[in-house]
Amino acid sequence: ARLEKEVKSLKDQLMRSLAEQENTRRIAKRDVSDAKQFAIKSFSKSLLDSADNLERALDAVPEDLRTDSENHPVLVTLYEGIKMTESGLNKAFEMNGLKRFGGIGEVFDPNKHEALFEYADPSRDAGTVGQIMKSGFTLNDRVLRPAEVGVVKKED
Repeated sequence: ARLEKEVKSLKDQLMRSLAEQENTRRIAKRDVSDAKQFAIKSFSKSLLDSADNLERALDAVPEDLRTDSENHPVLVTLYEGIKMTESGLNKAFEMNGLKRFGGIGEVFDPNKHEALFEYADPSRDAGTVGQIMKSGFTLNDRVLRPAEVGVVKKED
């Protein structure tokens, strides 16, 4: 009876040990996977300012001058070059799991948006994004930088 009790105890210890090993293996596998997915996080974050600057540069060129190659050929060429650079950067972002988000009309989500201000706008629903100051980005479906937005508030 004593030996059976000891065998039962040792068997229990063995099963617990095997379960612990399996848990450790699973956790290590998850950690390696996360490390692979998010290894470029700090590098990606540092490039977001460059993406913002390219977007601002494109927005700074008046729409009527963007295609006026007869009167402003240098500006048209510069605009096209900046647009190509931004497009290449966005493709590189997407290939590495970095996606831009934040659109006008989206429902405000505090997990994805950072409200910089509220304003009244009768043409939009309250609690939605009305203006975007900076686009947000996700890295493999995890928010890397929240979108900086203006939110439509209820009219008084």
